[in-house]
Amino acid sequence: MRGLLGFLPWIVYAVIATGDEWRWGAITGLAIALVLVAADRRTGRAWDEMVIESSAAVFFACLTALSLADPHSALTPYGPALVNVWLAGTAWGSLAIRRPFTLGIARTMAPERVRGTPRFHRVNVVITTVWAAAFTTAALALTLVLYASPHATTLVIAIKVATFAAPAAFTAWYPRHVGPATG
Repeated sequence: MRGLLGFLPWIVYAVIATGDEWRWGAITGLAIALVLVAADRRTGRAWDEMVIESSAAVFFACLTALSLADPHSALTPYGPALVNVWLAGTAWGSLAIRRPFTLGIARTMAPERVRGTPRFHRVNVVITTVWAAAFTTAALALTLVLYASPHATTLVIAIKVATFAAPAAFTAWYPRHVGPATG
């Protein structure tokens, strides 16, 4: 559950950032991300446990700057897609450097005997790949939907929920499916 808290800035942004409110969504997302990072660091969490929170801080700092500098940017309607482009980049990037973003979080929940095993690492590669694919799918679907019908709120919400719920459910299920030796 702790790992899902890292998505709070993204979720709050999704709720607030409708139409002209993207500035407030960006500012709120940035504030929440900074609070999460500061609180985690104060409790001694390692940086690899806070990849999503740290990524959120950078994304929302950039988005806040853009939204304040150009409040009527052509990117405004594509905010939901931009979030998923960034998250996909974070997830794929973590895989490219062989440090799946789920690894740091999983280490805090797994028994010490399995944390350094190749199987544990592989489970996290699979889970991170599922998240990366979901973020990529969401980015593409949201871009297409928002381009074709900028006011398709119900469909946008459905895409957001499905592409978050599916990898979250997979994350909970997969380690149990592959066996107790994975943690």
